[in-house]
Amino acid sequence: MRRWREKIRSSTPLHVVDLTEILSIFGLVASLIYLLSFFGIAFVQSIVSSSDEDEDFLVGPPAVPAPAQCGLLGGADAVLSELKAFLEDPANFDTLSVVFNRSSRFGRLQGVQCAMAGRNLYMRFSCSTGDAMGMNMISKGVQNVLDYLQDDFPDMDVISISGNFCSDKKPAAVNWIEGRGKSVVCEAVIKEEIVKKVLKTNVQSLVELNVIKNLAGSAVAGALGGFNAHASNIVTAIFIATGQDPAQNVESSQCITMLEAVNDGKDLHISVTMPSIEVGTVGGGTQLASQSACLDLLGVKGANRESPGSNARLLATVVAGGVLAGELSLLSALAAGQLVKSHMKYNRSSRDMSKAASLSS
Repeated sequence: MRRWREKIRSSTPLHVVDLTEILSIFGLVASLIYLLSFFGIAFVQSIVSSSDEDEDFLVGPPAVPAPAQCGLLGGADAVLSELKAFLEDPANFDTLSVVFNRSSRFGRLQGVQCAMAGRNLYMRFSCSTGDAMGMNMISKGVQNVLDYLQDDFPDMDVISISGNFCSDKKPAAVNWIEGRGKSVVCEAVIKEEIVKKVLKTNVQSLVELNVIKNLAGSAVAGALGGFNAHASNIVTAIFIATGQDPAQNVESSQCITMLEAVNDGKDLHISVTMPSIEVGTVGGGTQLASQSACLDLLGVKGANRESPGSNARLLATVVAGGVLAGELSLLSALAAGQLVKSHMKYNRSSRDMSKAASLSS
């Protein structure tokens, strides 16, 4: 600025600069570019870093996240599509059955259902397992099939023998729709006289309550297979008493309870539909003394040698029958307004426990 003031006083043109001023201007411009580049101005960075030399870059595909530990991962979509078509082709079922069935005397493959999700292929095997619940039996058969497929589809990566498409010990629509274990429908007709004298209510009230509570109420809650009053209570009790897997109560308790008036509206028709009761009469907890005695009491202990699987099917009907009775009992108590009173009368001690405690001390 001082030099420019001197030029103005001496009437020297401003555009006339000497060597020192030229160097100063270049230094100012260079400093300005450096500061802009330092603070991340994109177009300046491109000017500073540009090069006339050609460089070779190896650009790989974006990183692919590791698949979840379930199902099967194929090397490419074409491989998965080919594998899915192979599994669903009826012409290949006999071959798959031979491979699957060699794992057990009772395990028999009935079908394979496939579903794709991205680069994953999920397979759901259906088979009969005799009187056993059959989880271990099925796992061995599936492993045989996977080993067989690996030879014909070497690009296939087996991520896990279980892909949650089963779906075990989890509420899932696939079990509610397709079934798992034993699918049972149990029904009964209750005479008007019994409804009034024993259940202390009437047919119309029970039908209305079931629609509003079990159907509409469960829909409001977004229930999945829970269109019932308390099926899980009965299922859990029977499972523990007969040596079943209590954790499988999750899907085994899926149930829809239906009530309607019949015989000119006088009598009550009640039914429970349970598509996924998972039970067995051999193996696991069924071998425990108390549980074995309960199975013997029901007439379903052990394997049925004449008709394999009939004992397990009969036990499933016992479960459904118990659920039906429990549904009728609770709905009647609710319709009659007796639920709280009955709990206070039969589920609470009438003794003064504080006095009993003081006497014992």
